[in-house]
Amino acid sequence: MCVIEERPVIETQRLTLRAPAKADVERVAAYCADRDVARMTTRMPWPYTRAHAEDFVARCGAQDRSRDNTFAIHLADEGMVGTLGMFTTAEGEIELGYWIGRPYWGKGYATEATRGALSWVRERWKKRYVTAGHFADNDASGRVLVKAGFLYTGVVEHKPSIARGEPAATRMMVWLA
Repeated sequence: MCVIEERPVIETQRLTLRAPAKADVERVAAYCADRDVARMTTRMPWPYTRAHAEDFVARCGAQDRSRDNTFAIHLADEGMVGTLGMFTTAEGEIELGYWIGRPYWGKGYATEATRGALSWVRERWKKRYVTAGHFADNDASGRVLVKAGFLYTGVVEHKPSIARGEPAATRMMVWLA
């Protein structure tokens, strides 16, 4: 049985994963205005504006938390450094995605947040299977997912990238609890 929490919070060693709030809009807008952040996601437009950030935070607040959860990745004494989301696909699978602001790349935050989210999905949603993918030209994201316990499936899909304006080869992965 899936436990539904109105505003779930996940604590890791260095991070707090919590619902995005209006106070995060400025940081979301600033980090997502970086083309290199936007182009490694499927849903993020570029150029990215404050209005996009406001809409993003509002949509996160309206999610059906029994199916989808987006978390702000919060670093103590810094603030929000990225987001991580888990979404139920049309096929009923849970898919994980994330982005981290450029000043925080290479510090292990994406891996730590992903591990925390996977533990939460296993414990709260009672799920034992999660999918993810990374664009083939984003090896760093592949390393994050491998360190978090994902395995390559051998499947390459062409997923849309709004910021790129075209589909991008996406290496698909799976996590099994």
